[in-house]
Amino acid sequence: QLVESGGGSVQAGGSLRLSCVASGDVVGSRCMGWFRQVRDKGREGVAAVDSHGRTNYADPVKTRFTISRDNAKNTLYLQMNNLNSEDTATYYCAASVPGCYSQSLGPLAYNYWGRGTQVTVSS
Repeated sequence: QLVESGGGSVQAGGSLRLSCVASGDVVGSRCMGWFRQVRDKGREGVAAVDSHGRTNYADPVKTRFTISRDNAKNTLYLQMNNLNSEDTATYYCAASVPGCYSQSLGPLAYNYWGRGTQVTVSS
């Protein structure tokens, strides 16, 4: 199970930190990622990290977002800085168990998903 938190409303230029706690079969997943989705559009990969800490970012967020994981706490994070209106979306945490397509930003590489947390950025 994956449970996201930390979403909310923020003004452009602000920051938010998303968290995703893993439990059950997902604990210890080697590959995890963050995705986002705007209504009527496909799910977009934002950032991914593997068990070695190697990361991959989508170009629109590369200089503003940071993905990290705390394996001791079974928690995945996404630090989002300098947010803009284009970042408004529902953000989902994803994990791949038992296999792993390292640092993939493609949604088909993940088989466990959280329910999402809403991020709204106002200009």
